[in-house]
Amino acid sequence: MDTHRSKPLLSRRRLLQGAALAAVPCALLSDPLATAQTSAVDYPSAEWQPASSSNYTSSDRPLGYGVDRVIIHVTQETYADTLAIFKDPAKKVSAHYLVRSADGHIAQCVHEADVAWHAGNWDYNTRSVGIEHEGWVDQPAYFTNALYEQSAKLTAAVCARYGIPRDREHIIGHYQVPGTDHTDPGAYWDWVRYIRLVNFA
Repeated sequence: MDTHRSKPLLSRRRLLQGAALAAVPCALLSDPLATAQTSAVDYPSAEWQPASSSNYTSSDRPLGYGVDRVIIHVTQETYADTLAIFKDPAKKVSAHYLVRSADGHIAQCVHEADVAWHAGNWDYNTRSVGIEHEGWVDQPAYFTNALYEQSAKLTAAVCARYGIPRDREHIIGHYQVPGTDHTDPGAYWDWVRYIRLVNFA
């Protein structure tokens, strides 16, 4: 290799291209997919993982329906399997959010303006935001500190957005929905801790 050879000069065309790019705002050069995913979520730290449009009802909440509840669920599935279920048009089920056990990572699957099919009761679906949590009702090890903390921050943000009181009358378990046969989040879910975290968030 000839180390004494001088570097080639920039062509006039390259120089003009560089100048043109320098004049373009950074926002226009960002990855459009990443921008779309960021703008799609209602909760800024969530990742957009859309449910099939066959698994929820498009709406314009809170105009079409008032939102006055948060419903807490436990998946009885893994995080990955739950996302797959929500994406499967044959399943006819979804939730607005899903919280991962290990690290509290949050996926948003349905926009809050739309009606997710999570409660098994149309009236409660229309008036609530549904939050699923990875785990099983009889396995408390899934209810990690990270899951509680990140979920509580999410619930606090939802309550602030819609003026929902941060109490057990308005933040309820799936088992409290009229007509349901579900027991989640189950006996191991620490409601006192959770409501405290929501109020401190």
